Amino acid sequence: MAEPADIPKEPANEFFILGLTSNGRQFRPSDWAERLCGVMSCFQPDGGRNGHLRFSPYVRPTVLNGVKAVVVDKALQDFEPLAYHFVVNFAKDNDLQVVDACLLPIPGENKA
Repeated sequence: MAEPADIPKEPANEFFILGLTSNGRQFRPSDWAERLCGVMSCFQPDGGRNGHLRFSPYVRPTVLNGVKAVVVDKALQDFEPLAYHFVVNFAKDNDLQVVDACLLPIPGENKA
């Protein structure tokens, strides 16, 4: 069976941590995504200089279908394995849904 041309052949390079538990309950507190991304702000390609002023390109908050979420770039695993495991274990420890995905770049926006 042939694969449709629009299905990527490479594995996803990002995943989403959704603000929903495995049984569909909303995760609290409501600002959990911003808190998690704030903790991870020092993990920057430039070594974290001025990390307190912006979120890391590896771990950033978003909203998917009205649900708070965090986008985690798998490149964090190579850049800082302990930080990557912290984020993955945060999702596991809080029974949060994790979905492999790949965000399409926003036209005109460069990914750091």
